[in-house]
Amino acid sequence: MNILIINGPNLNLLGRREPGIYGTRSFDDFFPELETAFPDLTLSHFQSNHEGAILDKLHEVGFTHHGIVLNAGAYTHTSIALADAVAGIATPVVEVHLSNLAAREEFRQKSLLGRHCAGSISGFGLESYRLAVQWFLNQQPKRVGFRV
Repeated sequence: MNILIINGPNLNLLGRREPGIYGTRSFDDFFPELETAFPDLTLSHFQSNHEGAILDKLHEVGFTHHGIVLNAGAYTHTSIALADAVAGIATPVVEVHLSNLAAREEFRQKSLLGRHCAGSISGFGLESYRLAVQWFLNQQPKRVGFRV
């Protein structure tokens, strides 16, 4: 099972950016733990601060992978283009956020992507990614939500 994790803008600064909100570990430090926790899965990740690059990646893998874990960062709240891309691909997407969006500023409480995703996970820090990957693993035998 192939699962791609896509991280959007400013997530390359994890571990250094606002550690009180986002924690003190980088995603690159965390990713090997995911690979160890899910040895039977093929996990990969991609990060870009550029909306178009994220769109291109969704289009590239959106018909070939079993799942996409998407942390679109601030684009979650602003990008109709990303929402349209998630709606247009066959691969199911789980939206993740490190912080609890419901406890953040009002503008962060609205996701343009969520209605097109299989589900959303927020507020568990880097563990949000683990929960999303686990969901895909749990669905695999049932093939629920899989359109690939």
